[in-house]
Amino acid sequence: MSQEQIYSAAGFGHPVPRGTRPAIIVVDFSYGFTDLQYPTASDASAQMAATRRICDKLRSQGFPVVFSTIAYHPGEIAQLAWLRKAKGMADLLEGTRLVEIDAATGIQPEDVVITKKGASSFFGSNLAALLTAAGTDTLIVAGATTSGCVRATVVDAVQAGFNVLVPRDCCADRAQAPHEASLYDMQQKYADVTSSSDILEWLQSL
Repeated sequence: MSQEQIYSAAGFGHPVPRGTRPAIIVVDFSYGFTDLQYPTASDASAQMAATRRICDKLRSQGFPVVFSTIAYHPGEIAQLAWLRKAKGMADLLEGTRLVEIDAATGIQPEDVVITKKGASSFFGSNLAALLTAAGTDTLIVAGATTSGCVRATVVDAVQAGFNVLVPRDCCADRAQAPHEASLYDMQQKYADVTSSSDILEWLQSL
């Protein structure tokens, strides 16, 4: 059997229902992940531009726009297990430019910014509570990196009870192979992997 047949036979890949109360979480489009002067970054200019269009549309309709960033206190660096494996993340210190949301995203003062210490935007944060309070039923997940914090956020979003959409042209990674593999995996198990144009068309219909 082909790969597609194997997944289909196992019952994966069904479409995600779309509700009427969307929100977006933009994962880690901070300078540490978007400015190529930093070794942890990748070129995300096109992905930020596509994400910005979705954020602008959601704001105009009164739906939540939330950003996340990773930021550490210097005293945490030696204590956190993740930073022993991913040592490059240790440069993401509170108060530095690396943890600021990239202005190219079009972030606005009214947008919520969540500071996190791990991969998922849900872990150790009040994101689920914010979305629940807003009545969110469908969560759009964009950002960086596809194979890391985006995927972790998508998995936790499903486990928190949200239908999840992932616009592939709004997700950036350091390498193509993990990017594509993660999109495939998310499409099969956790989310609908779609495009920004499809999401904008859906938002226009609400």
